[in-house]
Amino acid sequence: MAQHSWGTTFSGRSPATLSEPAAGHRLLSLDIVLALLALTGGLRVLYLAAPDPALPAEAANVAHAYALGHLTPFTDAGGAGVSPFGWWQLSAYTMVSDAFGRSATALAAVRETTLVAALIGVVLLWVLARRLGLTRWAAAAAVLLLAASPLALGLQRLVVVEHLAVVWALGALVLVTRPDARIRHDILAAVCLLAAVLTSPLALFFLPAAGWLLVRRAPVRAALVAVLLNLGLGIAFGPAAGLLRPHLAAAGRPAVADWVALDPAWAVLSTVALVAALAVTSLRPFAVSGLLLAATLAVPGVPDTAVLALLLPVTPLLLAGVVQAVTRQRTPAHRWEAKRGTGVALAAVVLIAMVAAGWVYGYPALRPSTDRGGPLADAQEWLRANASGSRVLVDDAAWAELAKAGWPTGMLVAPAACAAACPPAEWAVFADDATDLRQRYPALEAAFDNSGATAVFGTGDRRVTVSRLGLPPADPGAPSESSARAHAGEALQASARITFAPDAGAVLRAGRVDPRLIATIAALAALGPVRVAAFPEVPGEDPAGQPRRRVLLTGGEDGAAAFYTGQRDLFRPSSVVRTGDGVLVTYPLFAPPGLLVPFSSP
Repeated sequence: MAQHSWGTTFSGRSPATLSEPAAGHRLLSLDIVLALLALTGGLRVLYLAAPDPALPAEAANVAHAYALGHLTPFTDAGGAGVSPFGWWQLSAYTMVSDAFGRSATALAAVRETTLVAALIGVVLLWVLARRLGLTRWAAAAAVLLLAASPLALGLQRLVVVEHLAVVWALGALVLVTRPDARIRHDILAAVCLLAAVLTSPLALFFLPAAGWLLVRRAPVRAALVAVLLNLGLGIAFGPAAGLLRPHLAAAGRPAVADWVALDPAWAVLSTVALVAALAVTSLRPFAVSGLLLAATLAVPGVPDTAVLALLLPVTPLLLAGVVQAVTRQRTPAHRWEAKRGTGVALAAVVLIAMVAAGWVYGYPALRPSTDRGGPLADAQEWLRANASGSRVLVDDAAWAELAKAGWPTGMLVAPAACAAACPPAEWAVFADDATDLRQRYPALEAAFDNSGATAVFGTGDRRVTVSRLGLPPADPGAPSESSARAHAGEALQASARITFAPDAGAVLRAGRVDPRLIATIAALAALGPVRVAAFPEVPGEDPAGQPRRRVLLTGGEDGAAAFYTGQRDLFRPSSVVRTGDGVLVTYPLFAPPGLLVPFSSP
């Protein structure tokens, strides 16, 4: 029986392509690439601020990128891995493009780098697919899977250095597969491979594919690339290890299951493609590297997100190549030929249906957000208004956002500075409950003794808590401030000289009004009738249980403004502002205790 090798179906160019005018061929390819770039960029811009899945280590990469670009020292809390060369790349882009100046948050600024990396990766994947013999439409299908998969959208918005490493690796493979490659191209390929490995150690798994392709083409040149690569790695992991040696991030969530849930079809088809591509001569080197990468998912301690980031462009390429090889496989003509064509069409429909079904679930799960600031930006605004110039204990995410907002980095205390004892700080800002950090740095426990939540922004995993540190210890025998405020509020509402809007009255009776407001409103009522329109919330303070410290007064506005402007000492407000709705009076945080002692009895 005659044997037919799938690998012979790829010749670099199909006969149809060779018969087309060169100019028309290039214009069509350019149109396809531009359309795919527009789709890739548009979708990633839309989902750039999607909140989930979230990666804790992302904050440290953002902070390192900011610190390097601004020549500021920073030590992360640990667990985020080490990639000096990757951080330099992130920092270089943000500085050259002024991303920090243009973006609402530091996170969005550095995520822009991953968006650009995704666009470059699309172009490189297209070129690589064409050089492996895929038709324009097969190459476009491979790029489309990468561009539009919800899993790719979720992954490629995160700031992980593996997105940069895969671009270097694809660049090396494009150079290696160049038909007319010369020595300079092989030297550039060795440099790209070295850059990929220095960005992420997992990029080592691309070396089998690159080496295999080089040996196929020119064994002597393969030896040259191997020598150059080993020389570079020897220097980077030897004398220059302190500056260049990368380390993987700690394993944690999101895990493989979290990512696969966004696109289950990707997992199934990728597995099939990785195995089936071993039967295709042109794809076999990539299948071997892909299988080695996939095998690391079973190794404890290897971060799943990093592995999947490197696998993202490999499996669509293999899938498109395998499908093209199957459809082009030649068999002797017989009466079942028509049925075979029907089977291929049916398989294509099933394949498209699987992908579409996965995407129908995956896209809503990403939940694109229009909030480009987020809880950390709200916390930063609150701190600027209430604690400007203070020393603040922060986690990695808060460090980057406050530093970008102009907070002096010398006044920001990272958890890594609490290895022995925390430097003194007045405030703390953490993007979660800091349980893991307190276990890693026991000195944080002492810093949070006698602290209290002052403002809370966001909910769930995105919650950011601003705490006041160094508060005086609570007196267990002291009367309840909340009860005193409630009793005083009821007495104030009983006054015939004061009119409260319904919502304002409810807040007053619940004991949620600052004692200084209660006392001064009573004093103002002695001078004339008072109308209270509202006790406006200071954003973030209600969830933290803080009393309302603002009041909006209407009627007799000139007298009310003069009254509050003339207050002194404990009752002096932080601001008195005339608005279109009335006079807005705001008191500073933390009323002195004991102002409502007569109302403290049950």
